[in-house]
Amino acid sequence: MAGYEIFFKKSVWKDLKKIPKADLKKILLRIEKLGNDPRPEECEKLTGKELYRIRQGRYRIVYSIQDNELTVWIIKIGHRKEVYR
Repeated sequence: MAGYEIFFKKSVWKDLKKIPKADLKKILLRIEKLGNDPRPEECEKLTGKELYRIRQGRYRIVYSIQDNELTVWIIKIGHRKEVYR
């Protein structure tokens, strides 16, 4: 599978500032892996939307995939309650 380029929505940078460094490292490694496999086995497609979600510890990473452009856009990162507002 060809590698996907990963982009972050501007609002995600604000999300990342709230996360402790130990958790942040794990989250960024998890996001990096999406470049090789944007639909890992444990991802879930969100109902009624063209978005996907994966978990990293107690955090959720919501993202979209553009197969025609080979890009992954990170939309939101946060605790479960923060992601689903």
